[in-house]
Amino acid sequence: METTSNVQVTISLSELGLDQEELQKQVQNLLPQIKDVDGVEDADLVAVTEAPQGSKAFGGFELGTLKAVVNPALIKPLFGFLGRVLGNKSMKVEIKAPDGRELKLEASSREDLEFAQKLAEDFLKKTNT
Repeated sequence: METTSNVQVTISLSELGLDQEELQKQVQNLLPQIKDVDGVEDADLVAVTEAPQGSKAFGGFELGTLKAVVNPALIKPLFGFLGRVLGNKSMKVEIKAPDGRELKLEASSREDLEFAQKLAEDFLKKTNT
């Protein structure tokens, strides 16, 4: 049986027009939904200790950011979920492969997310070869 290492996906929302509290509430409401997506093994908010230098924090967590541990073979359902739920909202998605490679993507529409999904799938295929 083939063993596949999971990848870490970080999703950062940058919703213009929302104050910090509203943005963080939106991410907290999104969290249980992401945990139910096929392929998502675990998901959580990003604690300030894990946040990149220079990022904004709110209540001990990086503002508007969550991370998920995802089976790379099932990355498509995650992008599909993001497209359905977040549609035309601006976001950054960072994928960290088990071999240390990283892919950083930005999207602000469903079309952007579809393109980002294809890039992510190609990126992850290179991990498995």
